Amino acid sequence: MKQVLMLHGVNHNMFGLRDPAHYGSATLDDIDGRLRRLAAELGVAVQSFQTNAEGAMVERIHQAFHDRSDAVLINAGAWTHYSYGLRDALAMLSCPIVELHMSNIHAREAFRHNSVFADIVRGQISGFGVDSYLLALRAAVSLLANPAAAAGPTSSR
Repeated sequence: MKQVLMLHGVNHNMFGLRDPAHYGSATLDDIDGRLRRLAAELGVAVQSFQTNAEGAMVERIHQAFHDRSDAVLINAGAWTHYSYGLRDALAMLSCPIVELHMSNIHAREAFRHNSVFADIVRGQISGFGVDSYLLALRAAVSLLANPAAAAGPTSSR
């Protein structure tokens, strides 16, 4: 069975309490539950990881490299906009990576418009709330079903 790793970034443990105008009322457990249910329908397994420590996120990405994860979904939160350490760790992966955000990062503060991951991920999904996670999982599964499409950009890896 294909293994998809869902990486939740900084402050995501506060979903359901934090800024409901941008993030809604769903908790991280709600999101992970919906991902697991959809994964079962799609015939894949999802493992979720959340941390507020950037180094721990880098270590988990390194583990995904060693485990040869089939795909990675990442909502890095604020780290998206400045963490070159996470970017470099993600760049080591050969599997498809899908970046996602619950809010539309391009309709928010200017600093959120930039993603340091953009040139190494297969694609970005933003602005659909919890559905961004489900769309990202569907995209990853589609990429896994089509290995030629899963390779994505080759100039950055």
